[in-house]
Amino acid sequence: MAVPPLEALHAAGHDVALVITRPDRRRGRGSAVSPSPVKAAAQRLGLAVSHELADATTVGAELGVVVAYGRIIPADVLADLPMVNLHFSLLPRWRGAAPVERAILAGDERTGVCVMEVDEGLDTGDVLACAEVPIGPATTAAELRDQLVELGSELLVEVLSTWPRTGVPQAADGVTYAEKLTAEDHRLDWSGDAAQLDRVVRVGDAWTTFRGRRLKVLEAEPLLEAGGPDAGTATAPPGTLVEPTVVSCGTGALRLGRVQPEGRAPMDAAAWANGARPVGERLGA
Repeated sequence: MAVPPLEALHAAGHDVALVITRPDRRRGRGSAVSPSPVKAAAQRLGLAVSHELADATTVGAELGVVVAYGRIIPADVLADLPMVNLHFSLLPRWRGAAPVERAILAGDERTGVCVMEVDEGLDTGDVLACAEVPIGPATTAAELRDQLVELGSELLVEVLSTWPRTGVPQAADGVTYAEKLTAEDHRLDWSGDAAQLDRVVRVGDAWTTFRGRRLKVLEAEPLLEAGGPDAGTATAPPGTLVEPTVVSCGTGALRLGRVQPEGRAPMDAAAWANGARPVGERLGA
């Protein structure tokens, strides 16, 4: 999410003195390490890169720009170098690590991006500018991230084109925190309602179990009418496959679109059901 803003600042003519990102990581089973996407982009643009935050104060920069850094900036660094942060929510709602995912899980109908001053708190600084986008009933987290990154890159360039500017303190009301998601947040609890289960799927990495093995649900559709697709859904225990690709929920039903059985490639749910013959069995049991 930080690559497009970096590219936008560079394209706008800003002198990017240094790019700071995480160290290279080993990927896969081999011994080779690979750079972060931000480092790869910086090298492609011919920009200097460091893995040490303290180096930001040694290059004569006038302003630091933070995007998806994932750490609190220490007070001593901020004392030497003021910073702004591109945050992917409408502050003060969804401060923290996973604002896009939490907005979808909460059923928010809108979200946005804010450029804010960085202070010692967790996304508590004065807001310099915001832009809003709707969250559609079928919008996935991946789609929403793409929208917000594009909008945020434009907003960041616009803010810096009129720098300096004065921020507005965040409201004391409406503060929520977007904690990082765990594997349990992605688990499909079939006792819930179909709309909420659909949100978990749209966030990504949704999973359940089938015959003792993990089954990822990649795409789905909520069926909210009473009883689901047929009268049997109303009385079937939650998680029951009442049709080859239709699962009963606490309220309504969820039609599976694409799934990925453990150890296999993603596939259409209908193809999976043709092989598994799962009608009458329960997911997550």
